[in-house]
Amino acid sequence: MPDGATIQQMFAEVAPGYDRANRALSFGVDRYWRRRAVRLVDVQPGEVGLDACSGTGDLAFTLERAGARILATDFCAPMLVNANQKRDERGSPPAFLAADTLQLPFADDTFDFATVAFGIRNVADPAAGLRELARVVRPGGRVVVLEFCRPRAPVFRSVYSFYFNRLLPRLGGWISGAKNGAYRYLHDSVMAFPEREQFLALMTAAGLREPRQNVLTGGIAALYRGEVAR
Repeated sequence: MPDGATIQQMFAEVAPGYDRANRALSFGVDRYWRRRAVRLVDVQPGEVGLDACSGTGDLAFTLERAGARILATDFCAPMLVNANQKRDERGSPPAFLAADTLQLPFADDTFDFATVAFGIRNVADPAAGLRELARVVRPGGRVVVLEFCRPRAPVFRSVYSFYFNRLLPRLGGWISGAKNGAYRYLHDSVMAFPEREQFLALMTAAGLREPRQNVLTGGIAALYRGEVAR
């Protein structure tokens, strides 16, 4: 797998067409997944949240509309350029900051909750990233992760494998305009990433109690939630 600097450069190159490619490649289902993530966060009035690995800010904006005050971070500055442009167009208030999820520039217990959508795979050490998220969330607060996973139903798994392995890397490059291997990396990283029960074990090791999962859209994605130990 690529190192952190290579992944950062990869996302910088794909940033201009990132949103367009996401909508097309997921057939728009990514919006539904983010709405499900927001429901799982269960935002309460006045809460302050962190959206880490925020990319172009789609989940941050959705959380703001649910009533939270959001600070969003990402390690790829060109992604945040797009996020800030969207914020200016919408007049929405999320603040975006360039920061590495492994070294977040916040004090302990700063946030009521933290979220990551399709980004924890790109953290060099996902377990350390989860520990860092747990550190900056207050005791009793929530950490919610939305991530790709692999279907288990045999027929659907075969269709998914063909699309994800053969078609998506080529379509992703064409739609986004990226000339690098970003969408081949997407396939490879999802195949290698610890999912479902393995990811719940990482959450437990990071100090998150009662971790649980909701599998979405036949197993293409999963939502995970854990609470920071009191």
